[in-house]
Amino acid sequence: MKPLYKIAFWLLLLFLFSCKKNNPSNTTPDPTPAATDSLVKGADVSWLTEMEAAGIKFYNASGTQQDLFTILKGVGMNTIRLRVWVNPSNAYNSKADVVAKAARAKNAGMRILIDFHYSDTWADPAHQTKPAAWASQDINGLKTSVATHTTDVLNALKTAGVTPGWVQVGNETNDGMLWPEGKASANMSNFAQLVNAGYDAVKAVFPNAKVIVHLSNGYDNSLYRWMFDGLKNNGAKWDVIGISLYPSITDWSTKNAQCLSNMNDMVSRYGKEVMIVEVGMPWDQPAATNAFIADLIAKVKSVGSKGLSVLYWEPEAYNNWQGYTLGAFDNSGKPTVALDAFK
Repeated sequence: MKPLYKIAFWLLLLFLFSCKKNNPSNTTPDPTPAATDSLVKGADVSWLTEMEAAGIKFYNASGTQQDLFTILKGVGMNTIRLRVWVNPSNAYNSKADVVAKAARAKNAGMRILIDFHYSDTWADPAHQTKPAAWASQDINGLKTSVATHTTDVLNALKTAGVTPGWVQVGNETNDGMLWPEGKASANMSNFAQLVNAGYDAVKAVFPNAKVIVHLSNGYDNSLYRWMFDGLKNNGAKWDVIGISLYPSITDWSTKNAQCLSNMNDMVSRYGKEVMIVEVGMPWDQPAATNAFIADLIAKVKSVGSKGLSVLYWEPEAYNNWQGYTLGAFDNSGKPTVALDAFK
C-alpha cells in the first residue's frame, strides 16, 4: 500500500498545481510599467564640447561633478538638441563634433534632435548667411548643396549608431534661409524648394525622423500664418512647426498665453505637430524661470497629442560663457531650480 499511497499523493499535487496554473485569478500579473511622460523635454547643449575643452566642469545639485548628460537626465530631461554648421571656423558644431556629442547623448539614454543651420556660423532671424563654399551658387546649386550636406551629416550619425527623432531644416527661418536666394519675403517659392531639398534628404536617410521648420517669436501668430501659408501654397513639406520663445521675467505669462493660442492655431490650420525647441530666461531669476517653464509645459500638454516638446537653449552656460546670460546653471556650475520644472 505504501507505493500506491505515494502515487496517489503525487497525482493529487499534480492536479492541484494544474488547477492553480490554469486559473487566471491565481496568475501573478506582469509588473505594470511605470507611467512615462511622453513629452519631449530637453536642452540644446551644442556648446558642451567647447566648454569642456576650456576646462569647465558641471555639477549636480548636491555639488558632485558629473557628466552634463547625467545631470540633465537627473532633472527630468530626455532629449538633446544639437546644431550643425557647414564649415565652422573651429571644430565646434562641425559634422564630427555633432556626431561625437550625439553618440554621447544616445549612450546616456537621450533622444536626439538635429538642427541644421545651413551656414558656417549662427543662423537666426537677422542672419541667414550662405556657407562660403556655397556663396556663388544659384537656387538649383543651393538645393543640391542642402541635400548633399544634410545627407552627409545624417549618414555619419547613422554610421555612429545614432537615429535622430527630429531634424530641423534651418534655424529660426522667420524670413527663409540661405539669403538672398532663399529669402522668403523676396521669393517664397525658392525657400519652399530649399525646405523640400532638406526634407527629402532627411527622409532618404531616416524615413521615420520628423522634419521641423523653425521660427522664433512663438507669440507672433501673424508671422507663423504668413510663413506657413506661404510654404503650403508653394508645395513645401514639413512634419512639425518648431518654435522659439524668450520672454522677459515680467511678460512671460502673457507670452505663454499668446504662444498657446498660436500653437492651437497651427495645429488646426495645418494639421501639424508643434514643438517648443528653444526657451530661455535670465539665469539669476530661477524662480521666475521655473514658473515660466512649468506653465509652458502645461500649455504644450493642453494642445494634446500634437504638442510635443519644451527644450531649453544652452542651460549649461554659466559664468557669462560667450556673454550668454539666459542659461539655467548658477556660477558654481550647478543647475538652478529653474530646471526642476522639467521633473
